[in-house]
Amino acid sequence: MNKTKSWLLCLGLVTLTAFLIECKKSVAADSGNNQVGNVNTSSTQVAFVHPGLLNTQASLDLVASQVNGGDADRTAAYQKVTDFINSHQYPTSFPATVVVGSNGATSPSKNQIRNDSELVYATALRWAKTGNSAYAAQAIAILNGWAKNFKNYGLLDSSTNPNQPDLEASWTTPGFVAAAEIIRYYKVNGQSAGWSEADIAQFSAFITLVKDNYINKIPQYNNNWDASAGYAKMAIGIFLNSTSVYQNGYDFIKTNLPIVINADGTLPELCVRKDCVHYQYSLTAFAYAAELARIQGDNSIWTANSNLISKGYDFMRKAYNRTTGCDYCTINSPVFPGTEVAYNYYKTANLKSLREMQTPLGVPNDNTFLGFTTYTHFGVAGL
Repeated sequence: MNKTKSWLLCLGLVTLTAFLIECKKSVAADSGNNQVGNVNTSSTQVAFVHPGLLNTQASLDLVASQVNGGDADRTAAYQKVTDFINSHQYPTSFPATVVVGSNGATSPSKNQIRNDSELVYATALRWAKTGNSAYAAQAIAILNGWAKNFKNYGLLDSSTNPNQPDLEASWTTPGFVAAAEIIRYYKVNGQSAGWSEADIAQFSAFITLVKDNYINKIPQYNNNWDASAGYAKMAIGIFLNSTSVYQNGYDFIKTNLPIVINADGTLPELCVRKDCVHYQYSLTAFAYAAELARIQGDNSIWTANSNLISKGYDFMRKAYNRTTGCDYCTINSPVFPGTEVAYNYYKTANLKSLREMQTPLGVPNDNTFLGFTTYTHFGVAGL
C-alpha cells in the first residue's frame, strides 16, 4: 500500500472513531435530558403520561361524561368542586412574597396561595367537565399570575420555623401543577385550553424555583414533611418531563415510607402531634405519590413494604375507633381526601368505612392537599 492510500485510510479511521464517539455522547445526553420523559430502572415507567397528576385523559373523560349524563353520585361529588369555586373569589393580584408562620399561624399571602392552589385545580376540573373556555381562561390567569409574580417566601415572625416555607411549598405546589397538567394536556372534544408556550415556560420556571429554593431543602423530620416533599417533587418532575426530578421524589418516598409508617401500620405522628390531622398529611402524601406512580405505570409504591400504605389506613381506622391509645380522633374529625384515592386502589373494608364517614370528600379544611377526590377517583379504577 502506498503512503497516500495509507494516509487516507488512517484519516478515515480517525474520522469514523470521532463520529462514533460523538454519537455515543449524543445518546447519553439525550437519555439524561430533562425534556425526555424516560426514567431509569428504579421505576417501571417508560415515558411520562400526560395529564398524569392524579387524573388522566381517560379518567377525566369518564367523570365528566357521568355528570353530564345525570349520574347522581358523580354529580353530588362534582358539587364539591362548584361549591368551592362559588365560595372563593378569583384573585386579581398575586404577592411577590408569601409570608408563612408555623403551627397554624397565618397571613393573607399564606391564605391566598393555599386557596389559589385549590381554586385553580377546581377550575381546571370545571373546564374539563364543561369545555367552557371561560373556565380555562380563569385557570390560566391564576397559573400565570403566580408564575409571573412570585419571588420568594418570608417568615411571619421570629418564632417561625425557618424551614416552614419548604413545607408550605410542598403542600401547595402540587395543586398548581395538577391544574397545569390539565390545562396543558387535557383536551375537551379535541380542543385544548390554549395555554401559550411562553406561559408554560414561565410556569415551569416558577415551579423549578420553588423546588430548588424550598422543597429540596426540607429537613429530615421523619414525618409528613418528608412525605409531602417527595410527593411534590414527583409531581413537578412529571410536569417538567424531568427524569431526575421525578426519580428524586420517587426515591425519597420509597425511603421515607417505612420510616414514617411502622411495619404494623402505626403512625407515631398521631401521638406525637396529639391531633387527628398530621398523620393524615403523611398518609395523603404517600397515597398521592403512589397514585402518581401508578398512572405512570408503576404500582410499586402502593405495594411497597407489604402494602404499608394500606396498613397505615388500617391504623387510621383504629384511630377513629379510639383504640390506638392516642384518642385524638372523633367521628367528627376530618377525613383527608387521600382516603378516597387509597380506597380506589386497595378496596379494603377499613378504607371503605373511612371514606363513607364524610363522603363525598372535598378539600382539607386547611387547603394543604388538593381535594375533590370523590369526584375524580371514586369508582374510577385503572384509568
